[in-house]
Amino acid sequence: MGFDLDGASALVVGATGGLGSQLARQLAARGARLTMVGGTRAHVDALDLPGKALTLDLRVPANVERAVAAAVEANGGLDLVVNAAGVVAFGPVADLSRATAEHLFLLNAFMPMLLARAALGQLDEGGAIVNISAVVAERPQPGMAAYSASKAALTAFDASFAREARRAGVRVIDVRPPHTETGLADRPIAGTAPKLPTGLAPEAVADRIVRAIVDGESDLPSDAF
Repeated sequence: MGFDLDGASALVVGATGGLGSQLARQLAARGARLTMVGGTRAHVDALDLPGKALTLDLRVPANVERAVAAAVEANGGLDLVVNAAGVVAFGPVADLSRATAEHLFLLNAFMPMLLARAALGQLDEGGAIVNISAVVAERPQPGMAAYSASKAALTAFDASFAREARRAGVRVIDVRPPHTETGLADRPIAGTAPKLPTGLAPEAVADRIVRAIVDGESDLPSDAF
């Protein structure tokens, strides 16, 4: 089943990131009415896109529900949720701190679960939830064990949740792009990124995700890019 973005109420979480910002721009270009959530007001304002803009710390569970409620209030309903928020960490397990592990799982796995729960009751039939996982959910990498595990947890959640959401007529799209030049690797919460090959352009990855939304796809593995 296809999805018409023109006039759709879309919540974009992580809208100020390298990929989230491209997704927000492309959704807006197709006529979606945006509610954008970012970490700082300056970065949200820099998007210069029409719609409602919020700055929320998504590590706080109540803020996840606030984001959904804001989208519903702004546009009289909710048709699409795109979660592009996330953090990365590098280094061997021997150097992994509890704080780093908790931060990774809180934002990369636990927050999307809470977002899905909050959104499911608000999405109309035919709505969709998009979660940006990563290629490491398919192929975990040394030096990225905790990050790989957090993304694998999200992908496993999506696989199960998709079957539940289908009963309500809601599509869940798990997206596992290869390394993309979002700048996230330059801002790890711990460790230093290894030498990485040149990644995909965020614009191209965003375009592929938006096409999947419109065309009714429900899974985007790394080899789909």
